[in-house]
Amino acid sequence: MGLKEEYTPLLSNAPPLSSKFKTFANIFISIVGAGVLGLPYSFKKTGWVMGLLMLFFVAFLTYYCMMLLVQTRRKLETIIGFQKINSFGDLGYAISGPFGRSCVDIMVVLTQGGFCVGYLIFISTTLVHLSNNNISSTMLSSSSLGFTPNVLFIWVCFPFQLGLNAIPSLTHLAPLSIFADVIDIGAMGVVMIKDVFIFLENRPPLKTFGSLSVFLYGLGVAVYAFEGIGMVLPLESEAKEKDKFGGVLGLGMITISLLYGAFASLGYFAFGEETQEIITTNLGQGMISGLVQLGLCVNLFFTFPMMMNPVYEVVERRLCGSKYCLWLRWLLVLMVSLVALFVPNFADFLSLVGSSVCVFLSFVFPALFHFLVFRNELGWKCLVLDGAIVVFGIVIAVTGTWSCLMDIFYPKA
Repeated sequence: MGLKEEYTPLLSNAPPLSSKFKTFANIFISIVGAGVLGLPYSFKKTGWVMGLLMLFFVAFLTYYCMMLLVQTRRKLETIIGFQKINSFGDLGYAISGPFGRSCVDIMVVLTQGGFCVGYLIFISTTLVHLSNNNISSTMLSSSSLGFTPNVLFIWVCFPFQLGLNAIPSLTHLAPLSIFADVIDIGAMGVVMIKDVFIFLENRPPLKTFGSLSVFLYGLGVAVYAFEGIGMVLPLESEAKEKDKFGGVLGLGMITISLLYGAFASLGYFAFGEETQEIITTNLGQGMISGLVQLGLCVNLFFTFPMMMNPVYEVVERRLCGSKYCLWLRWLLVLMVSLVALFVPNFADFLSLVGSSVCVFLSFVFPALFHFLVFRNELGWKCLVLDGAIVVFGIVIAVTGTWSCLMDIFYPKA
């Protein structure tokens, strides 16, 4: 049984072979995103020691499951008939046919769409903060549409996103992605430097461990922050030295883990119980703070079409025979924008997406696929480990999703 023509590469027209440095850079770009901005608030709720332990645990488990995908793909490609496994969806199709692909496709659409919803929430919240609420709330509330400042900024972004999302390929979006990531890294560096000086001046009281009731919340945010598993198979395919891909991936995960840990800890250390759901809103007014926050908005604004691209590939393949469809892309942008209007809390939304669809993509599917392919070859310890990861992921997904929905719709006073 072959893959026919039903493959969905997440990286199109990319060079076929990448050096170890380029592979490392692509891993970094694929994982680091808006989730890091909610980590300091997560540390506020979980305590910084518990937060670090959870962060490093999620990083290790994500790396392990990424390597399970790589091993599973390599095994299948040694079997005649499986030469075109270029993506996560391809792997699902190779193992379980159309049903497996459909499951992966659904999770990819929900995950990538969820990322973009988070981007719009961050952009609108940050722009409201930068405007210092100078937009007349009275004027907005008197409108028949009932606009609030956050809603207004989302709709201001909407026509520009229609234009960006009309760009047909990742190749044409690559310069925007590089520009956005340079801004992101620079802005994170400035934020951490400011956090150090603020901490040395204020030294607020800090919490080391939170209650078990916030465990699921912190785990969801951490999973969201490390979500990039959908890109691991395309990246491994492009690697020049495939036998060293695991080491490069491990180095990338260690680097990102340390960066995340430093960013989250310094943000919480600086502001303590005053830490906001988006750490940049703690920076206050001023030219430097404004430029940093504006830079992060620019980063996510231009990253939005990159993150939506896998959604377009899935939907256009299923509804338009893999042909470019402008109206469908615009409809999806509209749907994402509408969802963003009804999710007021950035950090709670990160935890919801991380606890639900990200858990399935990051943990459940890799371990399940590995188990199905290697069940007749591996020892009982490896099979038990695969099963434990599947069970752990399902339990976290169900309980975490319920907990996050309760926090969103019934917030505690």
